[in-house]
Parts: sequence; C-alpha cells; structure tokens
Amino acid sequence: MTLRKILFAATALMLVAASPGHAETGRLTVELNKTEEIDGGGCRAFFLFRNETASSFDGFEMSLAIMDTGGVIDRLLSIDAAPLPVARTTLKLFEIPDTSCANISEILLHEMTSCKQQNQTEMDCFPILDLNSKASAVLVK
Repeated sequence: MTLRKILFAATALMLVAASPGHAETGRLTVELNKTEEIDGGGCRAFFLFRNETASSFDGFEMSLAIMDTGGVIDRLLSIDAAPLPVARTTLKLFEIPDTSCANISEILLHEMTSCKQQNQTEMDCFPILDLNSKASAVLVK
C-alpha cells in the first residue's frame, strides 16, 4: 500500500470517528417520576430528562404506547420534550386524557420521532437512552 493510500485511509477513519453520532455522547435518562389524577379525568405524568451528554437537544420527540392493566394498548401519545439543555435535569409534565393513572401499567417508548442535538442532524437516540420509573407504571423501550 502506498503512503498516499495509507494517509487517505487514516484521514477517512478520523472523519468518520469525529462525525455526529459516532463520537461518545454520554447518556440521556428519561424517568417517569410520578403520576397524578387530573380533576375531571385523565392522568398527569411527570417526566425528568437528565441530559448527561456533551450537547443540548433542540429536537426530542417520543411516541409512547400507554398500556392498561391488562397489558393492552390503550392509546398512543406523542410528546415533545425539547429543548433539553446540556448537563441539566429538566422536568416536563404531560397529560394523558381520559385515562386514570391507576389504569396505566406500562408506558412503552416505541419510537423516537425526533432526536436532534443542537446544530446537528437527526440521530438515533435509542443507544444513549436509559429509562426508569419511580411511578407505579413501568417505562420501557
């Protein structure tokens, strides 16, 4: 292999390693912290987002499947949690209409409809996500 080919290959590897999505980005934790009944029906869910990555997120939308106590999908819910500042924990509240908190056994994160670090292109966030729950409903992916 010529020196020119070796230098070209090394440069290409460095560019791939430095591109967004390939660098070590840290963890992003989504926690269902608590739920509470809403007057008139429905459930309010309190989510904590702990951004331990090296970047802020200006796009972070999730599609959730709300499962009833029988394990049957009750509804789909799309939530937009952006912006998520770097090195911060952010509280977001979302309402689940016409559903009692006691009737929610599990919330499934089945799709990330947007995950975009500031000034970057969309990325696959599933590899950097950690999910947990302190509520009676379980949060899973």
